[in-house]
Amino acid sequence: MTVLAERSAPTPKPEFEPEPKSRAELITFGVVVGLPLVAIAAAVPFAWGWGLGWTDIVIAFVFYVTSGLGVTVGLHRYFTHGSFKAGRPMKIALGIAGSLSLEMSVLDWVATHRKHHKFSDKEGDPHSPWRFGPGFKSMSKGLLYAHMGWLFESERTNREKYAPDLCKDPDVQWMHKWFPAMALTSIVLPGVLGGLVTWSWQGAMTAFFWGSLVRIGLLHHVTWSINSICHVFGEETFQVRDKSRNVWWLAIPSFGESWHNLHHSDPTCARHGVLKGQIDLSAGLIRLFERLGWVSDVRWPTPERLAAKRIG
Repeated sequence: MTVLAERSAPTPKPEFEPEPKSRAELITFGVVVGLPLVAIAAAVPFAWGWGLGWTDIVIAFVFYVTSGLGVTVGLHRYFTHGSFKAGRPMKIALGIAGSLSLEMSVLDWVATHRKHHKFSDKEGDPHSPWRFGPGFKSMSKGLLYAHMGWLFESERTNREKYAPDLCKDPDVQWMHKWFPAMALTSIVLPGVLGGLVTWSWQGAMTAFFWGSLVRIGLLHHVTWSINSICHVFGEETFQVRDKSRNVWWLAIPSFGESWHNLHHSDPTCARHGVLKGQIDLSAGLIRLFERLGWVSDVRWPTPERLAAKRIG
């Protein structure tokens, strides 16, 4: 019986996908990371006196909020952690909005983040700033790695191991297949809208600059700051097994994601900013969706659960 049991035991799934990231993908990551940085660096002198108008501001703001909340409410709190339930239209809308961030497809984003939670700040964590140990030199290297260096690793987190539920979801598979098209749309559409609104090539170019390059670069670095800054600096209010911390000044641009300590203490909780004064715009949107009847079974924090996890 023992021999038969051993022979019939399922083979453990590997940590990484058999197909690593291609050279083209790594080059694309480099362009996506580097070009917005150049754009942000050029933003102030570029905009001084010309090159920025209300059309650019509105387009950049709408795309930042849509794609940013697509990441926080959609990719993170819904698809990764199941903080609430959503019908098919809402599921697809959240997946598309998150894909517009150009961070990863729904499937790859979720698999990577679930692996991060399993090994948070330990060996196996895809992007821990403690990867190289403590000390100024090691931490400086670790912060850079956690912020963006990990994106250039060729290994790809195994989807079937860390996101088996989504691998079986035809809607998620469809969004995964069409992720490059949605990413391209996110890059091109702001410029097209700017050109149509102003009916000028200059309007198209400035809208592309602010609504695509600057918007994407800002959103990426805010998201990556949760991986890097929020695992080194800030306050610890709730009990965790890692180095996750709260960083208040990132709360608004990250839509509440920087209340990272509670999130790692209670990952499925729909609200991350649970204490007085902790603004959590993502939780506010989930609350609105709940009142409209668009989502259900929201896992809101309870006083008893928070008290059990609170330090001191």
